[in-house]
Amino acid sequence: MLEVKNLSVSYGLHRALADVSLTVKSGEIVVILGANGAGKSSLLRAVGGISEGSVSGDVMLDNQTISGAKSHEIVERGLALVPEGRGVFPDLSVHENLLLGAYTKRARAEQASNMDRLLTLFPKLAERRTQMVRTMSGGEQQMVAIGRAIMSAPTILMLDEPSLGLSPLLCKELFASLSEIRDSGLGLLVVEQNAKQSLAIADRGYLLENTQITGEGSAAELANDPAVQAAYLGVSDKSSSSTVQPHDDQDSAASTPGKSPLPFITPSGVPGRPPTAGLISESISDLVRHAADAHGTSTGDLAGKTSSGSPLNGGADRLQQVLGEIERAAVAARSRATGNKSVKKMPPETKSAETPDAGDLPEIEIYRRSNGKLKRLKGKGHGQDI
Repeated sequence: MLEVKNLSVSYGLHRALADVSLTVKSGEIVVILGANGAGKSSLLRAVGGISEGSVSGDVMLDNQTISGAKSHEIVERGLALVPEGRGVFPDLSVHENLLLGAYTKRARAEQASNMDRLLTLFPKLAERRTQMVRTMSGGEQQMVAIGRAIMSAPTILMLDEPSLGLSPLLCKELFASLSEIRDSGLGLLVVEQNAKQSLAIADRGYLLENTQITGEGSAAELANDPAVQAAYLGVSDKSSSSTVQPHDDQDSAASTPGKSPLPFITPSGVPGRPPTAGLISESISDLVRHAADAHGTSTGDLAGKTSSGSPLNGGADRLQQVLGEIERAAVAARSRATGNKSVKKMPPETKSAETPDAGDLPEIEIYRRSNGKLKRLKGKGHGQDI
């Protein structure tokens, strides 16, 4: 059994892991769920003795301390790590890569039996024993990496993102193989982004957020927890209840991922809806009402007068007059900007669909490069050839 107690990892002043504690028993799969940067890979590397940072805490394997031991000594004790990116030897054959896993004294006596068991688990490797690993697909190379770790005869196997870069079909085959490895008696500690498939084969799981374990539970509890579904399984969080237990004695209100999401805060500081929620399907009247609610203004106040203070009669008339004011303001602004006195003013009751003639629009100068020279073109209005 693997026991991790109060494990912390720091890279200089950056804390990557803070007081993490977990257990992995033989014959079970334990999955670590967490976002990128939460500290999942740092956890596995620290346990495996290959961390480049400052590590503190206790790590025990079968009641023996392996904290501070070198990586090859940890492998000799029975703990193997399949790192992210596989780490295979591309210029060696499949058979040669697998034999490198049996280099330790622990594994040499069981080399033949482990090889037979491995090739039964991964039949494709038996078919391609002489093939160079660099010519294999990503899924096949992942099989080689896992097989090489199994050849070291571990009691606990750690895998860092085993499905990374694999197709959905290969992922399915890979996770089925992990279940068979578990059934053979090995304990597996898996860090995986594919939360749905990893929880489907796992026995237990931990939630790692911001360098700390914030929750734990069985795979079924995690898969059915609304907060976990919303964060990792792509399911809307429709319930505020949570079945995941907080880790240790932390404040459940702060650490348990079952809290209702915070309301959206508008730029003015008023709780409301996200800016784009439902705007496409709403009418002008609804938009005015939502704006009034957000700023504490009565819709009657907005509906009763225009910006000039004139009364409005009815929703249709109100909308028409508001749009008319916008059109007249735009024409007046264009006239002031160009100094063109010929731009005609729109009458007060002109409909918003009316626009000035193209002849009244300002002249636009456009330059186009041709054969290294700039040619000056002129045009007016919208939609004219230039």
